[in-house]
Amino acid sequence: MTTEPILTLHASAPRRAIACLVVGFLGLLLLSIAFFQPPAPVLQFVLLVLGAGAIWAAETMRRATALAIVLTEEGLFETSGRRIASMENIVAVQRGPFAFKPSNGFSIVLAEKGPGAWAPGLWWRLGRRVGIGGVTAKPVATAMAEEISRRIRH
Repeated sequence: MTTEPILTLHASAPRRAIACLVVGFLGLLLLSIAFFQPPAPVLQFVLLVLGAGAIWAAETMRRATALAIVLTEEGLFETSGRRIASMENIVAVQRGPFAFKPSNGFSIVLAEKGPGAWAPGLWWRLGRRVGIGGVTAKPVATAMAEEISRRIRH
C-alpha cells in the first residue's frame, strides 16, 4: 500500500464486541455441555471440536476486526498491508438487497480469481468474489462501494 488512503472502513466497536462475545459464548456453551452433561462419546467429541472451533473463530474474529480496510488508488488493502483486491481487477460492485454480500457491506466481482482468504467479520474472498463488511458501519461501507463504483466506471 503505497498511496494515500481514500476511505477507511473500520469495524464498529459495539458490533465487534457483540459478535466476538456471541461466538465465544457459543464455544463455551458447547464445551460446558460436553463436560457437564456428556452425551454419547461420539457426540461428546463433536461438541468438543465444535466448541473449540467456535472459541478459535471468536479469537480470529477479534484479531481480524482490530484491522481496517483501506481504499487507495491501487485497490483495497487491510491496514496490515495485505492486498484484498487491486483496482484494475475489480469488474463490478454489488450492494443491492438481494446481492450475495456480508451484512452492512457489499461485494465486488473480480476479473481474475484470487486465492481464498477470510478475515471474519471484515471481509472474505472466494474465487472471483470478494465480500466486504460484516461488523462494519453501513454508511462508510456504502460510501466505499460508491467510490469503487465511480472509479471503475471511468
